[in-house]
Amino acid sequence: MPPIKLLIIARPFVFHGGVERATAGLVGALVDHGYDVHLLSPRGQAPMRGVTLHPLSLPPLPSAARVLALAVSARRAVAGGGWDVVQSHERTLCQHVYRAGEGCHRAYLASEARPRARGLYHRIVLALERRVFARTPRIVAIAEAGRREIAALYGVAASRLSVVYNGVDLERFHPNNRARYRGPVRSAAAIPAGAFTVLFVGSGFARKGLATAIEGFAAFSDRGSRLVVLGKGDARDYQVLASRLGVGERVVWLGARDDPERWYAAADIVVLPSRYEPFGNVHLEALAAGLPVVASARAGGAEVIIDGITGSVVSPTDARALTSALERFRERPVGDVTEAARRSAEPYTYANQVAGFSQIYGGVTRARCDFP
Repeated sequence: MPPIKLLIIARPFVFHGGVERATAGLVGALVDHGYDVHLLSPRGQAPMRGVTLHPLSLPPLPSAARVLALAVSARRAVAGGGWDVVQSHERTLCQHVYRAGEGCHRAYLASEARPRARGLYHRIVLALERRVFARTPRIVAIAEAGRREIAALYGVAASRLSVVYNGVDLERFHPNNRARYRGPVRSAAAIPAGAFTVLFVGSGFARKGLATAIEGFAAFSDRGSRLVVLGKGDARDYQVLASRLGVGERVVWLGARDDPERWYAAADIVVLPSRYEPFGNVHLEALAAGLPVVASARAGGAEVIIDGITGSVVSPTDARALTSALERFRERPVGDVTEAARRSAEPYTYANQVAGFSQIYGGVTRARCDFP
């Protein structure tokens, strides 16, 4: 039999963030497992081995118009193909499978500390989201929390709704990196060799809970410790907060980086008290690197944390709980934590992720649009 001709609709994943690494890992694994993978993406997507790229030409547009243009352009491209399976990672109009990697926009808006007015962009995204969940034959959540959320908010039947967890690169993110990178990386960032180092990894600082991370770190009793912030965002308000709390000189601001494995190797613990997080591949990367994770109870990634053993699960606004977690893991034997963390990440391979999607593809025969 010829290989299944699979079209994946996704925005370019050229920036080295957790979501992008997860998407690239899945696409590469699908190729390795014999799928004829085609990628429909706006221009800017880097070539990938074994993947046929179909660029979408979208003119420069405001965000509201752009999200609608992507949906319409993808519809035209899908209608002109001969795909066995169409899988979208975006809120588009024509797919067999929708991977809800961003969770629910409705839930995200509700999670904000100060609910915003729902302008044109948010109204369009919500309208597309309603259509996707109502008409796409198969919906894939990336955690059990997401599955429950989608079922509750949009009434998606259990027969249409599955969970397929992300995979992680277990070679790139490994405890052995500590021997290779820890000394040089700490030296480059002026972090003392013996300083207990807390790592925050995430772009979109408000949603990822950076304020809570700084507040919790400021109350931590180890005054020789460091907090390293890795990610893309406007840091000015958070730098002011750190200075006001007396820890400004102990926070290292790195911006966006394409070498996160080096910074996991330099750290002792990861904190990510997100206000809304469908999963957060940082959880798996940190565990794979042998680090405990202080995760938000609102993050799907909390499902892979064994509380008190491979990390802690806290409320995203509870800085005291975050501080308590830092205090506890500061006293834990490093070897015990490293081994338990690594072991907990090992089931989350790209091969297992492909196996989950393969079961879903088995029920799909020919892509059809969800409209006449």
